[in-house]
Formats: sequence, C-alpha cells, structure tokens
Amino acid sequence: MTLNFDQGSMGAFLKEKLGSFEPEMVSYEYGTVESCADDIVYVSGLTRAKYGELLEFENDVYGIALDMSLNGVSAALLGRGSSVLPGSIARGTGRVADVCVGRELLGRIIDPIGRPLDGMELDIREYRAVESPAPSIMDRAPVDTPLETGVLAVDSMIPIGRGQRELIIGDRQTGKTSIALSAMINQKDSGVICVYCAIGQKASSVANLVRELEESGTMKHSVVVASTAADSAAMQYLAPYAACAVAEYFMLKGRDALVIYDDLSKHAVAYRAMSLLLRRPSGREAYPGDVFYLHSRLLERAARLSDEKGGGSLTALPIIETMAGDISAYIPTNVISITDGQIYLESELFHAGVRPAVNVGLWVSRVGRAAQYSAMKKVSGSLRLEVAQYRDMAVFAQFGADVDAATKKLLDRGDRMTELLKQGKEDILKLSGQTALLLAFQMDVLSKIPVKAVTAFKSAMLKQLYNGSYALMNTIDTTHDLNEKTEAALKKAIQAFADSWEG
Repeated sequence: MTLNFDQGSMGAFLKEKLGSFEPEMVSYEYGTVESCADDIVYVSGLTRAKYGELLEFENDVYGIALDMSLNGVSAALLGRGSSVLPGSIARGTGRVADVCVGRELLGRIIDPIGRPLDGMELDIREYRAVESPAPSIMDRAPVDTPLETGVLAVDSMIPIGRGQRELIIGDRQTGKTSIALSAMINQKDSGVICVYCAIGQKASSVANLVRELEESGTMKHSVVVASTAADSAAMQYLAPYAACAVAEYFMLKGRDALVIYDDLSKHAVAYRAMSLLLRRPSGREAYPGDVFYLHSRLLERAARLSDEKGGGSLTALPIIETMAGDISAYIPTNVISITDGQIYLESELFHAGVRPAVNVGLWVSRVGRAAQYSAMKKVSGSLRLEVAQYRDMAVFAQFGADVDAATKKLLDRGDRMTELLKQGKEDILKLSGQTALLLAFQMDVLSKIPVKAVTAFKSAMLKQLYNGSYALMNTIDTTHDLNEKTEAALKKAIQAFADSWEG
C-alpha cells in the first residue's frame, strides 16, 4: 500500500504555518544583590516584583519577597544563604510561593516548598499557592459532625466538630502533642485526611512522631510538613501555610481533612525574627503590628463547606505553648480570640498523674454539643459539671477539714471519675467504648470498686464487652445512637460484669 502526497498542497501548508509563526517572547527581570546578612537580602532593580513572589538566586537558592521599595525589594532566603553574596544576580520567577498537593503526598514527609524529606522521589502533578483567601460566610455550613479524637475527656466534655478550629494550649511537656497525635490515629478508619505541621521542632522529635504514625498504620492517610529548628526563619514562617494548602486540596475535593499546627508559638517567634531583620517597626513583646493577621488569615481557612461547594471540611488544631501557665500573654490571647475554643492543659494536673491534664474550668467551645453524636449526648450530659464541682471541692478537702456525708460521697465519686478519665496516649477509645464507660459511671457501679482498681476494672470491662457483646458495641459504632433497647442491653451486660468481677 502506497500513500500519495500532494507536494504542492503540503508546501503551501508549511509556507502558511511558517509565515504565521511568531516566537513567544519571555522576559525576565534581573536584579543585583546589594547586601546579605542573617538570611535577609536586599536586591536592587526588581521594580516589578510582587509581594510574596519567589526570587531565584545563583546556585539554586530561592527567597521570598517580603518588603517592596522604589528601588528594589528585601527578601528572606528559603534556606541557608552562604552562597548568596553581594553582587550576585537575582531573578524574579513571576509566581508566588506554592507547594505540591494531591493524593501522591499521602504517607510522605515534605518541607514547606514541597521537597521530599524521606529520601524518595515525589511525582508532582498539581501545585497550590501557600496563601489563599478563606471561604466566605455564604460558602460555609454549620459545624455539626463530630471529629472523634478517641480521648474520653475530650470527646465527652470538649467535643471537636469537623470544620472547627480548636486550640490546644498549655505549658511545655503537658501532653499537647499527645492529644493531637491521638486525634490523628483515631482517623485511621474514618476517611479523614490528616496533615501534621512541625514548626521549629528538633528533627529527632519529628522522626519519633513519624515512627509512631507508621507503627499505628496512620501514616498511609497522613502528610507531614516539617520545618525543623535547623531551617531558616522563612521556612518556619511558610510551614503552616503550606500545610494548610495541602489540606485545603482535599477539602475542596469534598473530603474531610484535619491539620495540626505544632506549634504557632514558634511560628510567631520566627515571624518576629524575620520582621526585626527586615527593620519593620516592632510593638508589644517586639512582635510586629500584623502578628494577629499572621494567624487569623491562616486559621480562618478552616471551615466546613456548604453542599454547593462540595461539602468538604478542614478542621484545624493549632497548638500554643504558654510560659508558667500564662494564657493572658500576647500570642495566646491572639489565637484564643481567633479560634472556636480551647483545650487548656494544666501542669499541676499533669504532674499529679491526671492525664490528659484537661482543666475544665478554662475550657471554652463555641460549638459544644452540636458536634456530638446522640449516644455521647445521652451519657455525658452532666459530666463536665461534676468534674468542675469535684475539682473545687477537692481543693478544700486537701486541708484536712471535716466534711459531711454528702461531700464525702461527692469526693469519692469524683476520685473514681478522675481515674475513669485517665487515658494513655496509646489507648484510643471508640464511641462504643466511651459510651460504655460513661454509662457504667452513671449506673454508679464504680462506687464498689476501690479507686486504685478503677483502671483495671475499665480495661477488663471493655475487653469483656467487645468479646461477649460485640454486636451490641458495633451497633453503637455504626448507628452513633443509643436507643432504649440498646441501652437496656448494655446496662445489663455492664451490671453482669460488675457483679462477677473480683478485682
């Protein structure tokens, strides 16, 4: 078979195409580095640069433009700038800082500009700007679906809803990261995508956390965005915005996502260092005047979208570290006013062995029971009030004053309640397990159990319920409800175990 070409028509076609061809002109603006110190460079000549634009320097070093002037820009280097010297050439890339997004990131560890930190290749297909506007009020839906953390004290008294911004605040070494980690592990079978952002932490701490996620099987639906203490202030500044962009991708696809910022105190310190080096005016505690906007534009991106926008959600759990329990300091009060509530962890409770060390007196939630399943609502109604009353009464009782019978009963009940709420970070409870424990407390079956034996009793009871009454427990987990028939059967099983338990 032979193909015949009309040489005349082919020639005319090529002549027409060549005649209409116009080379695409791409122009780049170049500047010269005038000064470089402490990872802050001043570049002259880049008169058309935009705020937040990525600048490329020699030897593949990048920076982000943060100050504009008539003659040039000041930029913070994204990396150690030992190779950037006065006289070096800088080029504007024409694009703002962005990060890779997509399902390819699940199970991976990246830095704030999308480079893999786990030693494996990364197949990058989509990018998203690290900064983007928050969803408008009309694009949002009410927060009414729980995001279960698996922590009894949190899910029963301080429920977190999907699309909420709940602050975890407390001194160092009080279990803030442990609560966030438990929340991530509990999403293993819930379909929620988790993004953990490490800001200014030791690399060894991040490695330990990743190992825990891998051992629990959580890493396969999680992404870790890490900027360690060895990174520049600019990288630490970009980290939470990059993590939010990664999580936003899933929210806009109609999925539920959880992002944890650990922690925003170090983020504010990194931004303060950058601002002082950029010679910006300083205010209270040497922070720049826009430090409130620094966090508000980040946390406002958390939302539950309306059905018209896909119905996805982004839940934010920012972490703030206080000094000596001072929640009235500058950064803590800023973030408290932005978020929908806070979980306050107290050092005194932590050192007394009450873990999680949640202080219910300083607990605040603007969502509350709207983000609880009906099963949990039925069994946790007065729990927070009882905890608060017990803590207040225990303060007076510790002085050895004589107490009447009613007060002694309240203290005995409170002691057992405290033991019931204690939970190790490796003990993640399902809804059915939490419901059974609180129902047992309501039935007052713990009153006959010695305080020191409550932990052993609850472990044995849950084991027996999941083995002997699995269908009953599974019904609670699948329906999220506790109807009369299920409640009666569960009470019967709990009472039978309590009667047979010998400690």
